[in-house]
Amino acid sequence: MGHNADVTAAQDVSTLGRVPARVWFARPVLDVARDLLGAFVTTRSDDGEVTVRLTEVEAYAGPSDPASHAFRGRNARNAAMFAEPGRLYVYRHLGLHDCVNVVAEPTGQPAAVLLRAGEVVDGQDLAWARRARAGSVDNDRQLARGPARLAVCLGLSLDDNGADLTERDGRVVLHRAELPSRPGTLASGSRVGVGGAGADPNRYPWRLWLTNEPTVSPFRPSYRSPTSGGAPRGATASA
Repeated sequence: MGHNADVTAAQDVSTLGRVPARVWFARPVLDVARDLLGAFVTTRSDDGEVTVRLTEVEAYAGPSDPASHAFRGRNARNAAMFAEPGRLYVYRHLGLHDCVNVVAEPTGQPAAVLLRAGEVVDGQDLAWARRARAGSVDNDRQLARGPARLAVCLGLSLDDNGADLTERDGRVVLHRAELPSRPGTLASGSRVGVGGAGADPNRYPWRLWLTNEPTVSPFRPSYRSPTSGGAPRGATASA
């Protein structure tokens, strides 16, 4: 199915919610993850602006979370997780796809929220053009359905690692949802592609999504069983 610009009405960015201060991101990572659902991420470039309403996220803590990139401590790749909250942590998965995370919790306490999926509500033509250059896309629902697709739609890459979401006029900015998610509209479960101890659904039901949202990505288990040896170094991205 081809691009239909009428499927999703364009969102006037000036009507979006407030840009949260840094202290908003310094809360426990699960609280930040929940409140990111329904929030809007806008990127600006010479080509134009794209805004995505977030419908699916995953929370990753630090040394206490076997699936976190920070589980084994700080290194060059994950340094942004240890920086001040409210910045982006962007990494490349398997050398193929860029994945975008929002840093949470106080500086030095590494935690981040993976942005897994969303609905493109403004800049659909630019999002389509970016996706078409990166690979195939057949409908609006699939535009930002999965973390790699979301990054492509927003035009985010490793160059944006450490970008500040709290700058209203910055290249990338986050606007809070006007209203919190209503009871019954939020669901949780195991994180996608995570194996080992981090896959325990009782301890880590840290994939969160809005129910009845067609842009939410499908769940895919890890090839590694929860009881197999060795902890994974992070979540598997769905392209």
